[in-house]
Amino acid sequence: MNVDVFNGDADGICALIQYRLAYPVEEAMLITGVKRDIQLLKKVKAGQGELITVFDISMTKNRDDLQRLLSDGARVFYVDHHLANDIPDHPKLEAIIDTSPSTCTSLLVDDYLKGKYREWAIVAAFGDNITKSAIKAAQSLSFSEEQVELLKKLGVSINYNGYGSSLEDLHFKPAELYQEMSQYISPFDFIANTESCYQQLQAGYDNDIAETKNLQACYSNQNIAVYKLPDALWARRVSGVLGNQLANQYPERAHAILSHHPESGYVVSVRAPLNNLNYAGELCAQFATGGGRKGAAGINQLAENELDNFISLLNQTYKISQ
Repeated sequence: MNVDVFNGDADGICALIQYRLAYPVEEAMLITGVKRDIQLLKKVKAGQGELITVFDISMTKNRDDLQRLLSDGARVFYVDHHLANDIPDHPKLEAIIDTSPSTCTSLLVDDYLKGKYREWAIVAAFGDNITKSAIKAAQSLSFSEEQVELLKKLGVSINYNGYGSSLEDLHFKPAELYQEMSQYISPFDFIANTESCYQQLQAGYDNDIAETKNLQACYSNQNIAVYKLPDALWARRVSGVLGNQLANQYPERAHAILSHHPESGYVVSVRAPLNNLNYAGELCAQFATGGGRKGAAGINQLAENELDNFISLLNQTYKISQ
């Protein structure tokens, strides 16, 4: 049995698309979820000789279950760019982990496959807001500005689709989106096919992001800005892409986007300044449900009484780092 485990954002989806185009199988169990559902290996049971591929979820958050699966005899191919501590040394584990802020999981898969399906890696890099790396990869294929813009729009809209408190919040479930897009060798074919879900995906993004135009920061200074979104469906979906948009607009400033958690408190998205892509993962990891990578991270549930402390730490982190 093959089990494919992947983050429900652009990076996780496009990493798996590349890998399965290169190494197709008749059938694989798909394990994924909303972008913040990262402890996905808890859902996996596999035994002797079975192969598990894992893309774009934190090894730190999944280490115990990774050890369990390896002990049960499964083979694991693990590719990721989030902060990772103490990677297991095991003969059945092949791990490609690179936490550099200039890369993402799909770019690591692209390197592993020697650029065979690079167009999908470019889509993912744009989705993760690793713009310089995306453009560099696009230049290697001599794409026009119009082609690059198409890949960027697709990456942003796929990434946007992964945000929400539950699968019901999303326009498309990530597993279904993967299954449709993986039918295309090139993302340009997916975009061009009027019967694909691309137009609906793009329209959902455009409609939701339009709701953010009049938002004002609830706290800001020269180092950071914090935005608190209303308790609305569109707000739960745009938190990540809004953070990327603000980071691009104000590259010297760190940003935090707060959206309401369905139980209590806030879901937090943090973006480091583009001029200093560091510390976001370490900052969020100080909270019980936090983690991520150097340039972008989040907290799955921040209690209301922790908000002031979070803002203070955010300000301290990026004030000191400058």
